[in-house]
Amino acid sequence: MQQEVNVQLKMGQALTSAVDDTAVIVTKAPAGDVQLTCGGVEMVPKGVQGGGGEPDPSQLGGSLLGKRYVDAGGVLEVLCTKGGRGTLALDGVALEVQEAKSLPASD
Repeated sequence: MQQEVNVQLKMGQALTSAVDDTAVIVTKAPAGDVQLTCGGVEMVPKGVQGGGGEPDPSQLGGSLLGKRYVDAGGVLEVLCTKGGRGTLALDGVALEVQEAKSLPASD
């Protein structure tokens, strides 16, 4: 069983999944230590060899290239730079695709 490690995320930090092709950049980081996972396995800094392993079959909802993912509280936002089959989650709770903000109407 893989040990869970909570880390402090930083804005601009690039992370990759240890179990699929997913890659993200942190665009809004929460204060304090958190656990960001993909497919149920903790994400690792880009360029660092991940522990590998198998994804949790219940967390294979996928991630889409170019989409921003946020938590329900709005403390974390990541931009998906490479899609994959794993679900992105913060402290075990799945992230949601951020809805596009409507632009003001021009007169």
